[in-house]
Amino acid sequence: MPNSSNSGGPWGGGGNNGDDDDRNKGNQGGQPPQVPDIDELVRKGSEQLKVLMGGGGGGGSKGTGGGGFGKGSIGLVAVAAIALWGFASFYSVKPEEQSVELLFGKYYDTGNPGLNFAPWPFVSAQILPVTRENTEDIGVGSRGSRLEEGLMLTGDENIVDIDFQVVWNINDAPKFLFNLADAQETIRAVSEAAMREVIARSDLAPILNRDRAAISQEVRGLIQGTLDSYNSGVNIVRLNFDKADPPVEVIDAFRDVQAAEQERDTLEKRADAYANERLAAARGSSVQLLQTAEAYRAQVVNVATGEASRFLAVYEEYAKAEEVTRKRLYLETMERVLSGVTKIIIDEDASGSGVVPYLPLNELNKGGSN
Repeated sequence: MPNSSNSGGPWGGGGNNGDDDDRNKGNQGGQPPQVPDIDELVRKGSEQLKVLMGGGGGGGSKGTGGGGFGKGSIGLVAVAAIALWGFASFYSVKPEEQSVELLFGKYYDTGNPGLNFAPWPFVSAQILPVTRENTEDIGVGSRGSRLEEGLMLTGDENIVDIDFQVVWNINDAPKFLFNLADAQETIRAVSEAAMREVIARSDLAPILNRDRAAISQEVRGLIQGTLDSYNSGVNIVRLNFDKADPPVEVIDAFRDVQAAEQERDTLEKRADAYANERLAAARGSSVQLLQTAEAYRAQVVNVATGEASRFLAVYEEYAKAEEVTRKRLYLETMERVLSGVTKIIIDEDASGSGVVPYLPLNELNKGGSN
């Protein structure tokens, strides 16, 4: 028999006390004991798990323990599977959102706000914000190298630097999801093309001064029409025309030109005002001369008419009584001629030479009055 010091072998340092476990049976000839089987350890762990989950004891019969585990585990697994399936199938949609349900990747239905059901894994849902306003800034340099987007050629062959903003939202979620591969890039490209088309038909001065509102409306209509032709499901809410200036390289010279044009307009307006003033004065003078001539003509005509009427009246009286009329005409004529002449009357029948001295009372009266 081997020594007691070697009875433990390499697995222990103690001697053999006769109470060794049955596992040391057969450990004869000084051979070390065998390592426990891994399958056995797995089996024991499974039995303990069955006890915890199925309620069956490890010391029971094999048929009893296996049956208890199967019924309980199947029920729990079924409940858990149903809960997970319901959690994956039910989804909620906010009032500002809209969902698109896909059956194996193809359009199936559109979900409404609230709780919706899409049986997973056959039907999946994608939720889109349909009322949120999205913006695309073009020409403002917000995207680095895309600053040249705002440089456009006008109809009169000038370059203008334009900054504008396109505000859009989704009005048809299925079209937006299936017909646009990159909505942002598509909207930017369509907006830039529409703006260039309108600017190419316009002159520089109206763009810089007064036509921005009209241009905004026209560009918005072009963008919406193009996107509608794509069935994009995008609605252009508004277009903000932020800035329209000459390029930075020539802006100083352009401002000088603008100042010169304004000064020219001012001088032209002053010249027009002076011309209008002088023209109005000349027209007033001409009207006054015409009125004076008309009055003189009327006066002469009236006088001539009066003289003719008087002559005809006298002639009618003369025809009735020639001698009386002749004498009357003679007396009236002499009265008119001699009324302003200083007269000295001498009586031829007077005594002497017929000449008598007289006192020039009239002359004395004139001198006294002076």
